[in-house]
Amino acid sequence: MKHKTKQHQPRPRLTTPLVRVDGELQPTTWDHALKVVADGLTAVRDEHGPQAFGMFSCSKSTNEMNFAAQRFARVVMGSNNIDSCNRT
Repeated sequence: MKHKTKQHQPRPRLTTPLVRVDGELQPTTWDHALKVVADGLTAVRDEHGPQAFGMFSCSKSTNEMNFAAQRFARVVMGSNNIDSCNRT
């Protein structure tokens, strides 16, 4: 009996950022999308304190990338809640 194999059809890639407006995703500019993210992170930090923020980074990333992630968490967000999953 022959098995039919399905060809993998990847989803089309996004070419523009999306933000949620009234529950619906709407296309927007990169500047606006980044502002929405920054405003959301700032609002959580201001309302719940810096320890409400946590971050994971990948142990397979470069040391420089993990350093940038921990600096963002500590300096920008004010949180020590960062884990780079360095368990081997």
